[in-house]
Amino acid sequence: MGKTYINGIGCVSAQKTFDTVFLEEAVLNESLNVLPLELPTYKDYISPIAARRMSKAVKNGIVASTIAMKEAHVDTFDAIITGTGMGCIEDSDKFLKAIIDNNEEFLTPTSFIQSTHNTVGAQIALGMTCKAYNFTYVNAAVSFESAVFDAKMQIDADESKTILVGGIDEMTDYTQRLFKLAGFIKNDEEGSFPILNSKSKGTVFSEGATFFVLENKKSTSTYVEIVDIEMVNSLEVSEVESKIISFLKQNNLEVSDVDAVVLGINGDMEFDNYYKSISESAFKNTPQVYYKHLSGEYNTASAFGLFVGSKIIKAQQIPDILKANAITKSEIKHLLLYNQYRGIDHSFTLISKC
Repeated sequence: MGKTYINGIGCVSAQKTFDTVFLEEAVLNESLNVLPLELPTYKDYISPIAARRMSKAVKNGIVASTIAMKEAHVDTFDAIITGTGMGCIEDSDKFLKAIIDNNEEFLTPTSFIQSTHNTVGAQIALGMTCKAYNFTYVNAAVSFESAVFDAKMQIDADESKTILVGGIDEMTDYTQRLFKLAGFIKNDEEGSFPILNSKSKGTVFSEGATFFVLENKKSTSTYVEIVDIEMVNSLEVSEVESKIISFLKQNNLEVSDVDAVVLGINGDMEFDNYYKSISESAFKNTPQVYYKHLSGEYNTASAFGLFVGSKIIKAQQIPDILKANAITKSEIKHLLLYNQYRGIDHSFTLISKC
């Protein structure tokens, strides 16, 4: 059974993550309930002519994947696997609006063609003329984890050696309005939107693209080893701790062996008790990290969480802006990531220092 290493990372998010070492220029903005992207200069990565026809998701995916590839010093892959919850929703909106505006007549197919969920993976493959396995997972809040799980199985089975994996989602004005009506996004009238110890429902949303180069061997750019990953559709709050203990046990670890835990706390008081239950029990003496106050919430925000966890292990340091408690450890060897969204789609990812 092989081992899976992260050898390159690229990230476009609500923070300046595309040309910095980690989060040196991170800014905490609690005055907005939808965080805007910190956009790269697209012309540095994509020709302006091609970029004109691309949605945000496609452009951000290409930028993030290019950065990851450059860092890992690879230019071809045995597989490209992406995860997305909403897909290219911007082009979907355009096509549906065109149907209404044109009374279902004289429609151009461009927006429809570019609205499919696998558009990002396809565009990346076209850009490098990669004809290898190309798959997109659309599994809500575990879309990214599904992609990583697939990649890890292929590497474990020695079917692939180098795989590009990414999580991409975008936000549009129309989707934003719908999410506010549904109560998924915090009420505009609150004025301030803290994530930690929040006393209101809903969360702060955003969008982003995070890509990883996974390989079966270590290199000079290696961040961490992905030891194991598991997904569970539904759990009760009282079941999370026992599930984590079981997950760690199958990897010959105990709770005390975890040197830091990265939690997907998103400020929704109705569901953050999943994290509170373990932070006050199993991991009360463990350094705790949170990140959605910087990235915002979206279906594949857990990819940003893996970016954070990988950087922490490589740097052997937790930036103050990420700390959910004051506990520290002299060495961070094993790190656990736990995420869920609105009480379902629980994911557990174990990464370790190489």
